[in-house]
Amino acid sequence: MTMDAPWFDAMRYAWVPGTVFGCVAGLFGAVAGVCAPRGKARGPVLGFGAFLLAVAAASLVAGLVGRAQGQPYGVWYGLLLPGVVGLLALGMNFPVLIGAYRAAERRRMQAHDITT
Repeated sequence: MTMDAPWFDAMRYAWVPGTVFGCVAGLFGAVAGVCAPRGKARGPVLGFGAFLLAVAAASLVAGLVGRAQGQPYGVWYGLLLPGVVGLLALGMNFPVLIGAYRAAERRRMQAHDITT
């Protein structure tokens, strides 16, 4: 299949998807690292983590579709890379995040048992 036109100017904007995703994921990691051990904001943190996983998956699919349609290297690679890295990094750390929330809940319950 041949491409009609590039989705965006790869010479100017190929860096944007990875940079934006990386910065947002880094901020998420900082917030999760502070909140999870304390057992705070479980719903918003896990929900936003699931959202970031979905964005990474969508980026991966967009990169693969771009490659299949013959988009320029900067277009498909600029979408594919944050998708792959995001799925690997977030996917491997999501169970760790859930475990941190469970450990915080266990500590809270043990402290409650001691005081009663």
